[in-house]
Amino acid sequence: MMRPIQMVDLQSQYENIKHEVDEAVFSVIRSARFILGPDVRQFEEELMQYTGAKNVIACANGTDALKIALIALELKPGDEIIAPTFTFISTAEVAALLGLKVVFADSLYDTFNIDPASIRKAITRKTKAIIPVHLYGQCAAMDEIMKIAKENKIFVIEDNAQAIGAEYFFKNGTGKKAGTIGDAGTTSFFPSKNLGAYGDGGAIFTDNSRLAEKLRMIANHGQKKRYFYDAIGLNSRLDTLQAAILRVKLKKLDGYITARRKAADYYDKAFSGLKNVVIPYRQAQSTHVFHQYTLKVIGGSRDGLMEHLQKNNIPSMLYYPMPLHLQRAFRGNRWKRGDFPVAEKLAKQIISLPMHTELDEEQLEYITKKAVEYFG
Repeated sequence: MMRPIQMVDLQSQYENIKHEVDEAVFSVIRSARFILGPDVRQFEEELMQYTGAKNVIACANGTDALKIALIALELKPGDEIIAPTFTFISTAEVAALLGLKVVFADSLYDTFNIDPASIRKAITRKTKAIIPVHLYGQCAAMDEIMKIAKENKIFVIEDNAQAIGAEYFFKNGTGKKAGTIGDAGTTSFFPSKNLGAYGDGGAIFTDNSRLAEKLRMIANHGQKKRYFYDAIGLNSRLDTLQAAILRVKLKKLDGYITARRKAADYYDKAFSGLKNVVIPYRQAQSTHVFHQYTLKVIGGSRDGLMEHLQKNNIPSMLYYPMPLHLQRAFRGNRWKRGDFPVAEKLAKQIISLPMHTELDEEQLEYITKKAVEYFG
Protein backbone atom coordinates (compact mmCIF):
# COMPACT_ATOMS: atom_id res chain seq x y z
CA MET A 1 0.00 0.00 0.00
CA MET A 2 1.25 3.47 -0.89
CA ARG A 3 2.30 5.64 2.02
CA PRO A 4 0.09 8.71 2.62
CA ILE A 5 1.38 11.68 0.65
CA GLN A 6 2.51 14.70 2.65
CA MET A 7 3.92 18.08 1.65
CA VAL A 8 6.91 17.31 3.87
CA ASP A 9 7.41 13.84 5.37
CA LEU A 10 9.60 14.51 8.40
CA GLN A 11 8.53 11.32 10.15
CA SER A 12 9.83 9.06 7.38
CA GLN A 13 13.02 11.10 7.19
CA TYR A 14 13.54 10.66 10.92
CA GLU A 15 13.07 6.89 10.68
CA ASN A 16 15.97 6.79 8.21
CA ILE A 17 18.33 8.66 10.54
CA LYS A 18 16.80 7.65 13.87
CA HIS A 19 19.86 6.04 15.45
CA GLU A 20 22.19 8.94 14.63
CA VAL A 21 19.71 11.57 15.78
CA ASP A 22 18.82 9.72 18.97
CA GLU A 23 22.48 9.32 19.90
CA ALA A 24 23.15 13.01 19.21
CA VAL A 25 20.19 14.09 21.36
CA PHE A 26 20.99 11.78 24.26
CA SER A 27 24.62 12.83 24.15
CA VAL A 28 23.54 16.43 24.81
CA ILE A 29 21.18 15.31 27.59
CA ARG A 30 23.93 13.28 29.23
CA SER A 31 26.27 16.27 29.10
CA ALA A 32 23.62 18.67 30.46
CA ARG A 33 25.17 21.39 28.25
CA PHE A 34 21.83 22.69 26.99
CA ILE A 35 22.74 26.34 26.28
CA LEU A 36 25.72 27.12 24.02
CA GLY A 37 27.06 23.62 24.45
CA PRO A 38 29.97 22.41 22.28
CA ASP A 39 27.64 21.16 19.52
CA VAL A 40 26.65 24.75 18.73
CA ARG A 41 30.18 25.89 17.93
CA GLN A 42 30.96 22.60 16.18
CA PHE A 43 27.88 23.04 14.00
CA GLU A 44 28.96 26.59 13.15
CA GLU A 45 32.40 25.31 12.13
CA GLU A 46 30.94 22.53 10.00
CA LEU A 47 28.51 24.96 8.34
CA MET A 48 31.46 27.27 7.59
CA GLN A 49 33.23 24.38 5.87
CA TYR A 50 30.11 23.44 3.90
CA THR A 51 29.23 26.94 2.70
CA GLY A 52 32.67 28.46 2.45
CA ALA A 53 31.59 31.37 4.66
CA LYS A 54 34.37 32.78 6.85
CA ASN A 55 32.00 33.25 9.79
CA VAL A 56 28.77 31.56 10.85
CA ILE A 57 26.74 32.78 13.82
CA ALA A 58 23.95 30.43 14.91
CA CYS A 59 20.81 31.95 16.42
CA ALA A 60 17.29 31.05 17.52
CA ASN A 61 15.45 31.28 14.19
CA GLY A 62 15.59 32.69 10.67
CA THR A 63 13.55 35.78 11.51
CA ASP A 64 15.96 36.67 14.32
CA ALA A 65 18.83 36.16 11.89
CA LEU A 66 17.45 38.92 9.67
CA LYS A 67 16.78 41.19 12.64
CA ILE A 68 20.27 40.72 14.08
CA ALA A 69 21.84 41.46 10.70
CA LEU A 70 19.89 44.70 10.33
CA ILE A 71 20.83 45.79 13.86
CA ALA A 72 24.50 44.95 13.37
CA LEU A 73 24.64 46.97 10.15
CA GLU A 74 23.46 49.93 12.25
CA LEU A 75 20.42 50.78 10.17
CA LYS A 76 18.36 53.52 11.79
CA PRO A 77 14.61 54.25 11.91
CA GLY A 78 13.58 55.91 8.67
CA ASP A 79 16.26 54.19 6.59
CA GLU A 80 14.84 52.35 3.59
CA ILE A 81 15.34 48.70 2.76
CA ILE A 82 14.26 47.12 -0.51
CA ALA A 83 12.64 43.68 -0.37
CA PRO A 84 10.57 41.57 -2.76
CA THR A 85 6.83 41.78 -2.31
CA PHE A 86 6.49 38.12 -3.35
CA THR A 87 7.95 36.36 -0.31
CA PHE A 88 7.22 35.26 3.25
CA ILE A 89 6.50 38.16 5.59
CA SER A 90 9.57 37.77 7.83
CA THR A 91 11.73 39.35 5.12
CA ALA A 92 9.87 42.64 5.55
CA GLU A 93 8.43 42.43 9.06
CA VAL A 94 11.79 42.57 10.83
CA ALA A 95 12.61 45.82 9.04
CA ALA A 96 9.23 47.29 9.93
CA LEU A 97 9.64 46.27 13.59
CA LEU A 98 12.97 48.13 13.69
CA GLY A 99 11.35 51.29 12.37
CA LEU A 100 12.87 50.96 8.91
CA LYS A 101 10.85 51.86 5.85
CA VAL A 102 10.08 48.83 3.70
CA VAL A 103 10.15 49.55 -0.03
CA PHE A 104 8.90 46.67 -2.16
CA ALA A 105 10.16 45.49 -5.53
CA ASP A 106 8.54 43.32 -8.18
CA SER A 107 9.57 39.80 -9.21
CA LEU A 108 10.93 38.15 -12.33
CA TYR A 109 8.24 35.95 -13.86
CA ASP A 110 10.58 33.07 -14.73
CA THR A 111 12.55 32.59 -11.49
CA PHE A 112 10.03 34.13 -9.00
CA ASN A 113 12.94 36.11 -7.53
CA ILE A 114 13.32 39.86 -7.06
CA ASP A 115 13.67 41.88 -10.28
CA PRO A 116 16.91 43.93 -10.41
CA ALA A 117 15.23 46.50 -12.66
CA SER A 118 12.54 47.00 -10.01
CA ILE A 119 15.27 47.41 -7.38
CA ARG A 120 16.86 50.19 -9.44
CA LYS A 121 13.54 52.04 -9.66
CA ALA A 122 13.05 51.78 -5.90
CA ILE A 123 16.39 53.27 -4.83
CA THR A 124 16.38 56.69 -3.18
CA ARG A 125 18.96 58.63 -1.18
CA LYS A 126 17.50 56.94 1.94
CA THR A 127 18.05 53.38 0.69
CA LYS A 128 20.49 51.53 2.94
CA ALA A 129 20.01 47.85 2.13
CA ILE A 130 18.58 45.28 -0.29
CA ILE A 131 17.23 41.96 0.99
CA PRO A 132 17.05 39.56 -1.96
CA VAL A 133 15.27 36.27 -1.25
CA HIS A 134 16.46 33.07 -2.91
CA LEU A 135 12.92 31.83 -3.35
CA TYR A 136 11.97 28.15 -3.58
CA GLY A 137 15.64 27.06 -3.68
CA GLN A 138 17.17 29.07 -6.53
CA CYS A 139 19.39 32.13 -6.22
CA ALA A 140 18.31 35.64 -7.10
CA ALA A 141 20.27 37.52 -9.80
CA MET A 142 23.20 38.28 -7.51
CA ASP A 143 25.58 39.58 -10.20
CA GLU A 144 23.24 42.45 -10.98
CA ILE A 145 22.13 42.96 -7.36
CA MET A 146 25.70 43.25 -6.10
CA LYS A 147 26.49 45.66 -8.93
CA ILE A 148 23.52 47.85 -7.96
CA ALA A 149 24.57 47.74 -4.30
CA LYS A 150 28.17 48.71 -5.09
CA GLU A 151 27.09 51.59 -7.33
CA ASN A 152 24.81 52.97 -4.63
CA LYS A 153 26.94 52.04 -1.59
CA ILE A 154 24.21 50.01 0.08
CA PHE A 155 24.25 46.72 1.98
CA VAL A 156 23.04 43.36 0.71
CA ILE A 157 21.53 40.88 3.17
CA GLU A 158 20.61 37.58 1.53
CA ASP A 159 17.50 35.84 2.82
CA ASN A 160 18.64 32.27 2.23
CA ALA A 161 15.95 30.50 4.25
CA GLN A 162 14.93 28.40 1.23
CA ALA A 163 18.14 27.82 -0.71
CA ILE A 164 20.86 26.50 1.57
CA GLY A 165 23.19 24.37 -0.51
CA ALA A 166 22.45 26.17 -3.78
CA GLU A 167 25.39 27.64 -5.67
CA TYR A 168 25.49 30.83 -7.69
CA PHE A 169 27.82 31.22 -10.68
CA PHE A 170 29.06 34.71 -11.48
CA LYS A 171 29.67 36.02 -14.98
CA ASN A 172 33.44 35.79 -14.34
CA GLY A 173 33.12 32.03 -13.93
CA THR A 174 33.51 31.83 -10.14
CA GLY A 175 30.86 30.42 -7.84
CA LYS A 176 29.73 30.87 -4.25
CA LYS A 177 27.15 29.20 -2.06
CA ALA A 178 23.84 30.99 -1.56
CA GLY A 179 23.93 33.17 1.54
CA THR A 180 27.67 33.91 1.31
CA ILE A 181 27.62 36.56 -1.41
CA GLY A 182 26.29 39.71 0.25
CA ASP A 183 27.49 41.64 3.29
CA ALA A 184 25.54 39.08 5.32
CA GLY A 185 23.33 36.11 4.61
CA THR A 186 20.68 34.54 6.80
CA THR A 187 18.99 31.17 6.92
CA SER A 188 16.32 29.26 8.81
CA PHE A 189 16.38 25.72 10.18
CA PHE A 190 12.60 25.47 10.52
CA PRO A 191 11.76 21.74 10.38
CA SER A 192 10.44 21.80 6.81
CA LYS A 193 13.57 23.45 5.38
CA ASN A 194 16.07 21.47 3.34
CA LEU A 195 18.32 21.54 6.41
CA GLY A 196 15.67 21.44 9.12
CA ALA A 197 15.93 21.14 12.89
CA TYR A 198 13.34 19.53 15.16
CA GLY A 199 12.29 22.97 16.32
CA ASP A 200 13.36 26.51 15.51
CA GLY A 201 16.85 27.60 14.54
CA GLY A 202 18.71 30.00 12.30
CA ALA A 203 22.13 31.29 11.29
CA ILE A 204 23.91 34.30 9.83
CA PHE A 205 26.83 34.14 7.38
CA THR A 206 29.42 36.83 6.72
CA ASP A 207 32.99 37.11 5.49
CA ASN A 208 33.45 40.32 7.48
CA SER A 209 35.11 39.36 10.77
CA ARG A 210 34.33 42.67 12.50
CA LEU A 211 30.69 42.36 11.52
CA ALA A 212 30.70 38.73 12.71
CA GLU A 213 31.90 39.82 16.16
CA LYS A 214 29.07 42.33 16.35
CA LEU A 215 26.49 39.79 15.14
CA ARG A 216 27.57 37.26 17.77
CA MET A 217 27.46 39.90 20.47
CA ILE A 218 23.95 41.10 19.53
CA ALA A 219 22.64 37.53 19.41
CA ASN A 220 23.80 36.98 23.01
CA HIS A 221 22.41 39.96 24.94
CA GLY A 222 25.00 42.39 23.56
CA GLN A 223 27.84 40.85 25.54
CA LYS A 224 31.33 39.83 24.50
CA LYS A 225 32.29 38.93 28.03
CA ARG A 226 29.72 37.50 30.41
CA TYR A 227 27.82 40.22 32.31
CA PHE A 228 29.62 43.02 30.45
CA TYR A 229 27.34 44.56 27.82
CA ASP A 230 28.67 46.59 24.90
CA ALA A 231 25.32 46.98 23.13
CA ILE A 232 21.62 46.29 23.46
CA GLY A 233 21.14 42.81 22.09
CA LEU A 234 18.75 39.89 21.91
CA ASN A 235 18.44 36.50 23.51
CA SER A 236 18.74 34.52 20.30
CA ARG A 237 20.78 31.37 20.73
CA LEU A 238 20.56 28.11 18.85
CA ASP A 239 19.56 25.39 21.29
CA THR A 240 22.30 22.79 21.77
CA LEU A 241 19.87 19.93 21.13
CA GLN A 242 18.95 21.47 17.77
CA ALA A 243 22.62 22.01 16.92
CA ALA A 244 23.33 18.33 17.59
CA ILE A 245 20.47 17.27 15.30
CA LEU A 246 21.57 19.72 12.61
CA ARG A 247 25.11 18.31 12.72
CA VAL A 248 23.69 14.90 11.81
CA LYS A 249 21.54 16.32 9.02
CA LEU A 250 24.19 18.64 7.57
CA LYS A 251 26.25 15.57 6.63
CA LYS A 252 23.27 14.37 4.60
CA LEU A 253 22.27 17.69 3.03
CA ASP A 254 23.83 17.06 -0.38
CA GLY A 255 22.07 13.70 -0.51
CA TYR A 256 18.80 15.36 0.43
CA ILE A 257 19.29 17.90 -2.36
CA THR A 258 19.95 15.09 -4.84
CA ALA A 259 16.71 13.39 -3.80
CA ARG A 260 14.76 16.64 -4.25
CA ARG A 261 16.24 17.19 -7.70
CA LYS A 262 15.34 13.64 -8.68
CA ALA A 263 11.72 14.26 -7.65
CA ALA A 264 11.75 17.60 -9.52
CA ASP A 265 13.05 15.85 -12.65
CA TYR A 266 10.16 13.38 -12.43
CA TYR A 267 7.66 16.22 -12.12
CA ASP A 268 9.27 18.13 -14.99
CA LYS A 269 9.01 15.16 -17.34
CA ALA A 270 5.36 14.56 -16.46
CA PHE A 271 4.24 18.17 -16.82
CA SER A 272 6.45 19.54 -19.61
CA GLY A 273 3.89 18.78 -22.32
CA LEU A 274 0.89 20.43 -20.65
CA LYS A 275 -0.12 23.70 -22.29
CA ASN A 276 -1.76 25.04 -19.10
CA VAL A 277 1.29 24.42 -16.91
CA VAL A 278 4.70 26.11 -16.69
CA ILE A 279 7.31 23.98 -14.93
CA PRO A 280 9.97 25.66 -12.73
CA TYR A 281 12.59 27.55 -14.70
CA ARG A 282 16.15 26.47 -13.99
CA GLN A 283 18.56 29.30 -14.68
CA ALA A 284 22.16 28.69 -15.73
CA GLN A 285 23.53 31.06 -13.07
CA SER A 286 22.23 29.05 -10.10
CA THR A 287 21.75 25.47 -9.08
CA HIS A 288 18.30 24.67 -7.72
CA VAL A 289 17.82 22.81 -4.43
CA PHE A 290 14.00 22.64 -4.71
CA HIS A 291 12.84 23.68 -1.29
CA GLN A 292 9.54 23.90 -3.14
CA TYR A 293 8.44 22.55 -6.50
CA THR A 294 6.22 25.33 -7.77
CA LEU A 295 4.21 25.27 -10.97
CA LYS A 296 2.52 28.18 -12.70
CA VAL A 297 -0.97 27.26 -13.84
CA ILE A 298 -2.27 29.53 -16.59
CA GLY A 299 -5.83 29.95 -17.76
CA GLY A 300 -7.40 30.42 -14.35
CA SER A 301 -7.46 26.72 -13.43
CA ARG A 302 -5.07 26.77 -10.46
CA ASP A 303 -7.74 26.60 -7.73
CA GLY A 304 -9.52 23.84 -9.60
CA LEU A 305 -6.34 21.80 -9.72
CA MET A 306 -5.79 22.34 -6.01
CA GLU A 307 -9.32 21.10 -5.25
CA HIS A 308 -8.89 18.10 -7.56
CA LEU A 309 -5.65 17.10 -5.85
CA GLN A 310 -7.21 17.44 -2.39
CA LYS A 311 -10.08 15.14 -3.41
CA ASN A 312 -7.43 12.57 -4.31
CA ASN A 313 -5.58 12.95 -0.98
CA ILE A 314 -2.74 14.93 -2.49
CA PRO A 315 -1.78 18.06 -0.53
CA SER A 316 -0.63 21.25 -2.22
CA MET A 317 0.18 24.75 -1.01
CA LEU A 318 0.20 28.34 -2.22
CA TYR A 319 3.53 30.00 -1.44
CA TYR A 320 2.27 32.80 -1.42
CA PRO A 321 -1.41 33.66 -2.10
CA MET A 322 -1.06 37.45 -1.67
CA PRO A 323 1.99 39.69 -2.17
CA LEU A 324 3.09 41.66 0.86
CA HIS A 325 2.21 45.07 -0.58
CA LEU A 326 -1.48 44.05 -0.54
CA GLN A 327 -1.44 42.58 2.97
CA ARG A 328 -3.31 44.36 5.76
CA ALA A 329 -0.08 44.62 7.78
CA PHE A 330 1.32 46.98 5.13
CA ARG A 331 -1.93 48.72 4.23
CA GLY A 332 -0.68 51.99 5.69
CA ASN A 333 1.98 52.18 3.00
CA ARG A 334 1.44 53.76 -0.40
CA TRP A 335 1.05 50.50 -2.29
CA LYS A 336 -2.05 49.55 -4.23
CA ARG A 337 -3.19 46.75 -6.51
CA GLY A 338 -1.40 46.95 -9.82
CA ASP A 339 1.84 48.41 -8.46
CA PHE A 340 3.73 45.12 -8.82
CA PRO A 341 1.96 43.30 -11.66
CA VAL A 342 4.32 40.33 -11.95
CA ALA A 343 4.08 39.46 -8.24
CA GLU A 344 0.29 39.81 -8.36
CA LYS A 345 0.13 37.57 -11.43
CA LEU A 346 2.33 34.95 -9.80
CA ALA A 347 0.16 34.89 -6.67
CA LYS A 348 -2.80 33.88 -8.85
CA GLN A 349 -0.94 31.18 -10.77
CA ILE A 350 1.44 29.40 -8.41
CA ILE A 351 0.86 26.03 -6.77
CA SER A 352 3.48 23.97 -4.91
CA LEU A 353 3.35 20.18 -4.99
CA PRO A 354 4.71 17.77 -2.37
CA MET A 355 8.50 18.03 -2.22
CA HIS A 356 10.73 16.26 0.25
CA THR A 357 13.53 13.73 0.49
CA GLU A 358 11.32 10.69 1.05
CA LEU A 359 9.11 10.92 -2.05
CA ASP A 360 9.17 7.55 -3.79
CA GLU A 361 8.33 6.69 -7.39
CA GLU A 362 4.94 5.24 -6.49
CA GLN A 363 3.92 8.52 -4.87
CA LEU A 364 5.34 10.63 -7.68
CA GLU A 365 3.54 8.52 -10.28
CA TYR A 366 0.24 8.94 -8.42
CA ILE A 367 0.66 12.71 -7.94
CA THR A 368 1.57 13.37 -11.56
CA LYS A 369 -1.11 11.04 -12.90
CA LYS A 370 -3.84 12.83 -10.95
CA ALA A 371 -2.53 16.27 -11.88
CA VAL A 372 -2.33 15.43 -15.60
CA GLU A 373 -5.78 13.84 -15.34
CA TYR A 374 -7.23 17.19 -14.25
CA PHE A 375 -6.07 18.88 -17.45
CA GLY A 376 -7.66 16.11 -19.53
